[in-house]
Amino acid sequence: MPTRGIRGATTVSIDTEKEVLDATIEMLEKIAAANPSLRTEDIANVLFTVTEDIVAAYPALAARQIGWDLVPMLCAREIPVPGSLPLCIRALIQWNTDLAQKEINHIYLRGAKILRPDLIVEEK
Repeated sequence: MPTRGIRGATTVSIDTEKEVLDATIEMLEKIAAANPSLRTEDIANVLFTVTEDIVAAYPALAARQIGWDLVPMLCAREIPVPGSLPLCIRALIQWNTDLAQKEINHIYLRGAKILRPDLIVEEK
């Protein structure tokens, strides 16, 4: 079975634990809704990155709060490129699935919509 990547990104308006956790939960729930066959037992791992202005919470904690208990996760700092989008949380979910890469729906929310406007999935 191939492993496919699902990308997601969102932003917070302020670096607080509640904002980081709420934004991450929203992003993960929308990723799951956009990819209905996604099951946590099929997730190989998740890599979260945050920009250097986010230090209040680990995004992986949000995933654990919604039941992703056995999914291997890692949080890291995004490269601080001058002019890059601030207060941004990104995720790369590696998913064991037979779906083709073109069938995967990526989710970009809030201010992160500017990162990949070509991948924006309109909500139904």
